[in-house]
Amino acid sequence: MTIPSPCRKLCALDPASRVCTACGRTLDQIARWATMPDDERRAIMERLAAGA
Repeated sequence: MTIPSPCRKLCALDPASRVCTACGRTLDQIARWATMPDDERRAIMERLAAGA
């Protein structure tokens, strides 16, 4: 089962951290999400859930 994207369709990249202020992912993570393996997606989702 594929892990869905955390995208909220409110993209806004923080210029200092280069992280989307809506979903919490880096630009690289956003760009690679469609081809990223589920274990990598899961790790990102766990980091987001932990508030990191």
